[in-house]
Amino acid sequence: MINDDYADAAMEAEFAEDEDIRRAALGFISDAWAEAIANGVDADAVAHAAMFTALADLVAAYGEDAVAKLAEGLPDRILQGDYTVNRVLQ
Repeated sequence: MINDDYADAAMEAEFAEDEDIRRAALGFISDAWAEAIANGVDADAVAHAAMFTALADLVAAYGEDAVAKLAEGLPDRILQGDYTVNRVLQ
């Protein structure tokens, strides 16, 4: 139990900043994504599963209305390049 407490404290210190937590989360998701692709899962299937999982988790945490409002803003963010990985900035 003491080792678990120490490990938890070390992990909290390591991911103390919100940006670090998000960067770590993206790394975990990217690793899982790459593993699924390497095991022959179609990229579109992985994308749909990831979107479903993310939206379902957000609905469970914040409710349908809040997630629907979040989703309303997605088209504009997509079109302005917020989700374009290899975007050229001018």
